[in-house]
Amino acid sequence: MKIMHCCLANFYIDNYGYQENILPKMHKMQGHDVTILASTETYVDNQKLGYVKPSSYHTESGIPIARIPYRKFLPHSVMKKLRIYSGVEDSLYSFKPDIIFIHGCQFISIVEIVEYVKKNPKTIIYVDGHTDFINSARNWVSRNILHGLIYKWCAKKIEPYTEKFYGVLPARVEFFKSVYGISEDKLELLVMGLDDSVVDFNKKERIRSTIRKKLNINKEDFVIITGGKIDKRKNIHVLMQAVNELKLSNVKLIIFGAPNDDIKSEFEKQLNDKYIKYVGWIKAEKTNDYIMASDLGMFPGTHSVLWEQSIGLGLPCVFRKWEGIQHVDLGGNCIFIKNGNVDEIKEVIMSIYSDSELYSEMLRVSTEMGIPKFSYHQIAKKAIGE
Repeated sequence: MKIMHCCLANFYIDNYGYQENILPKMHKMQGHDVTILASTETYVDNQKLGYVKPSSYHTESGIPIARIPYRKFLPHSVMKKLRIYSGVEDSLYSFKPDIIFIHGCQFISIVEIVEYVKKNPKTIIYVDGHTDFINSARNWVSRNILHGLIYKWCAKKIEPYTEKFYGVLPARVEFFKSVYGISEDKLELLVMGLDDSVVDFNKKERIRSTIRKKLNINKEDFVIITGGKIDKRKNIHVLMQAVNELKLSNVKLIIFGAPNDDIKSEFEKQLNDKYIKYVGWIKAEKTNDYIMASDLGMFPGTHSVLWEQSIGLGLPCVFRKWEGIQHVDLGGNCIFIKNGNVDEIKEVIMSIYSDSELYSEMLRVSTEMGIPKFSYHQIAKKAIGE
């Protein structure tokens, strides 16, 4: 099958572990002819969103990608919200996809896909959604104008031609329904997960030993891990303070990623090599090694793809509780915290660290249920109805 992944509703970041990176890679590995059509929006210096020049090249996995420009009849500040592009129609007719997988439907140029499908009715459309009330629609204009009118119009335009609308969290399934008015019979949950093509579980103990030795962490130490996009809403600086205040010599915290400017000073103030091992920004597949070297994942703020990645690696976790994000609970693999403040984080760390039976049960459930459920190999098949 010829599959076009359209990443025009948001950024596309090369060599990251986001869903729009992994699904095309998996589809290629599964024997499909794959291409990516993307915006020019990306991360600059792995820290903040910015824009690059339009270009065509290949991803690390050898997948052709075309970054196409916004049209210029309105200012860039307007176009980056409306998302009207040059080159969508040409790309469609050049590749002639059997399946178009649309990563987010919030772009006005989706009408060009609609016109293409009208003329090529055998083309199968899937749409996913990464939008919820935590990361979007957080003020009146965004909720009622941008999403309630403009992006809803985009969603309803493509709905008649779409096989499935996938929310990647339960909260995002609900967003499709309540904000865009998508029919329930077309809605489904498609979880994010772990790129298991780069993981050898048979080497876990060797990897664990190597990473710990590299970071000067003892075999018997209890290791917590967190990371990713480090901003205020991720609450990583609060976790750092909690670990520092516990002052337990055999409890260590590994952090990877790069702090945003708004959190940098607080982050650096909490750095303490005695309890905290900061490894900086690392490539997506390398994060797996550090997660496998750890005993507990701790994510006291907003959702990250690292939640599902950690579960897919069989790691017990602590998550901040958010409405519509309870799909990560497999019946004992994780614990939710309500507020994410220092005292609450200290309390939950101690409850797990001091109760070997609790931790053993969390580890059992994580290993038996998390690894198979959050495999991107299986998720990629489901995404295109296989």
